[in-house]
Amino acid sequence: MKIFRNCAAAMCVSVALCAPAFAQDGEAPATEMPNRNAFARDWVTVGLGAGYGPSYDGSDEYVLFPAPLVQGSVKGIDFGARGPGLYVDLIADGNSDKGVKFLAGPLLRFRMDRNGNVKDPVVRLLGKEDVAIEVGATAGVSFSKILDPFDTVTISSDIQWDVAGAHKGRIISPSIAYSTPLSKAIFTMFSLSATHVDGNYADTYFSIDQGGSIASGLPLFDAKGGWKSYGASLLGAVDLSGNARDGGWGIYGFINYSRLINDAARSPVTSLRGDASQWFMAGGVSYTF
Repeated sequence: MKIFRNCAAAMCVSVALCAPAFAQDGEAPATEMPNRNAFARDWVTVGLGAGYGPSYDGSDEYVLFPAPLVQGSVKGIDFGARGPGLYVDLIADGNSDKGVKFLAGPLLRFRMDRNGNVKDPVVRLLGKEDVAIEVGATAGVSFSKILDPFDTVTISSDIQWDVAGAHKGRIISPSIAYSTPLSKAIFTMFSLSATHVDGNYADTYFSIDQGGSIASGLPLFDAKGGWKSYGASLLGAVDLSGNARDGGWGIYGFINYSRLINDAARSPVTSLRGDASQWFMAGGVSYTF
C-alpha cells in the first residue's frame, strides 16, 4: 500500500531522529542530563502502531492498517524501516562534536500501490499492479545546534529504481526536516518533502490505456514523468518515563499532508475518482533498549 510505504516510513525515521538530539551532551546544565544515556551506545527501537490513509495514491477513500516501527544504531551505523523495506546509513556517527553529520547508504523498498485493498470499484476495474522491489540509496547531511543545543536540521534525498519489473521506473524524494526536543520527554519534528518520478512510474500508476478505459469507463490518459507531489509532516513523540535518554516505553503520533501535482493530479484515478489532497495519520507505542 502506497501510504504505508511513504508515510509510515517517514514516521519510523522521524521517531528515531530524537536519538541524536537526546544523545548530545553539549551545553545544557548538568542537572538537566540524566546519568544514563541509552542513545550513547548501541540501541534499537521497536514499536507497533496503526495508520489511516488513502487506499491508493490519489484515492479519496481511506483505510486502516498496521504501521510497525524498527530503528536502531550499532557501532555508529544507523538502520531502520523504509515502510516495507530497510535503509542503512553506512557513515558511522563517531564522537565528533562539530555539529555536522553526513549520511549515506543503501535502501530497499517494496511498493504495493494498487496491489490490493483499493476501495473504489471503478479503479479496481483497472486491475492490480505487481509489487515493485525498489533498490537505491539515501544520502544527506545534518546540522546540529541551530537554534538550541539539541536541535537538528537534516537535508537528504532518496533515489531508487524498480528491479522487479512492476513499474520499471525511478523515484527521487528530497526532504528537509527540523527536529528538536521540547523537554527531556517530548520530541517534535517538522519536515517538507517532494517526489519526482520518471515516465515509467507515471505510466504504471496514473495512465489509462485502451484496455483500462474499456474495463473501467475512465477516459484515456497518458501520464508523463515529473514532479508527482509535495508535502509536509509533523511528528510528536513522548517518553513515558519522563526522560527519553533512558530508553524504555514511548508513544508517538504523526500527521502528513501531501498534494499530488501535474499528471498525478490530472489522471482520472485522481481527478475523477479521487482527490489530489492526501492525508495520513498514524500513532503507536514504542520501546527502546
